Amino acid sequence: MAISPKRPYLLRAMHEWMVDNGLTPHVVIDATVDGVDVPTEHVSDGKIILNVSYAATDALDLSGETLSFNTRFGGVSRRVTAPVVAVLGIYAQESGQGMIFTDEESPAAGEQDVSPPPKGRPELKIIK
Repeated sequence: MAISPKRPYLLRAMHEWMVDNGLTPHVVIDATVDGVDVPTEHVSDGKIILNVSYAATDALDLSGETLSFNTRFGGVSRRVTAPVVAVLGIYAQESGQGMIFTDEESPAAGEQDVSPPPKGRPELKIIK
């Protein structure tokens, strides 16, 4: 049974949490990933940071495997699209709180050998 990727769900949940708390969500996108369509003049070190608040976007879509929205760069309207796997993290501008995504869902990650946790009783330690 194939399990769907977590990243789209986590991205939507963090975005909703930030908006509900009056924070301004920003995403960090790896602009080198295939399918990313962002203004290249705003890319630095292969990454771009984008404000994904409802005030800064139009037609924001976080519902699937692609993040997409309309926005303005220097007064020029532009459509931005990126596969969710290109989103490296989401954070609140005001507090810096957010989430960094690991590359666990990259194509190579599925080929890694992951051992199950050891069986037996877990060891817990009381910390005072």
